[in-house]
Amino acid sequence: MSTPVQTLLSLEGKTALVTGGSRGLGLQIAESLGEAGAKILLTSRKAADLEEAAAHLQARGIDTRWVAADASQPDEIQRVASEAMQRLGKVDILVNNAGATWGAPAEEYPLEAWDKVMNLNIRSIFLMSQAIGRLSMIPRLSGRIINVASIAGLSGSPSTMKYIAYGTSKGAVVNFTRTLAAEWGRYGITVNALAPGMFPSKMTAGTIAKVGVEALATGAPLGRIGDDDDLKGAALLFASAAGKHITGQILAVDGGVSAVHGH
Repeated sequence: MSTPVQTLLSLEGKTALVTGGSRGLGLQIAESLGEAGAKILLTSRKAADLEEAAAHLQARGIDTRWVAADASQPDEIQRVASEAMQRLGKVDILVNNAGATWGAPAEEYPLEAWDKVMNLNIRSIFLMSQAIGRLSMIPRLSGRIINVASIAGLSGSPSTMKYIAYGTSKGAVVNFTRTLAAEWGRYGITVNALAPGMFPSKMTAGTIAKVGVEALATGAPLGRIGDDDDLKGAALLFASAAGKHITGQILAVDGGVSAVHGH
């Protein structure tokens, strides 16, 4: 007997931890999971941003709480994982979204910038997945991990985009996703990644201001950049029973940019 699709997509009784969840893509994903019935725990560095995000979600009827922490610090990751277990009881869905970028030509790229980007964009994903895996997912033989990569991790970038560490880190997220999926499948844990193209966010504001929305949209077959709804369906697929047979996959949500540019 097959299951009705509304039941497959429901997250009633599930819990989700979303890093970098106070704005942008993380908040959009948190909305999607919360609207499908999950209890949400947001984390990012700034308490004021988290309070605002939690109020936004609660206004939509979503059971939300938050914890401020710096995901680039290993001890802070352990604290978040412990708090998540105390406050949610279990973590069914982990969304690794926290990330940073830094622009500079490769030949002049500062080591401190490389370390900052790599520590937040890939080391923190490893540490958070490891911590939540140990505490909640492996013991319960179930879990969903959703990593936020980027189409910048699927190929090189235009010469105008000088972000060697960002592109490298997102390429690492792509293969981390595949490798962990292969290893943790036996525990009933799926590991997938979203690879967004251009979306408006604090991180992309500089690029959008410099290049312009129209110019960025022209490079996409659909002739547009992403909006506040465009990650919601993909995130819910990976988080829910509808995606239970999908693991180790990277889904570009980019208006078709990666189809054209041979990613």
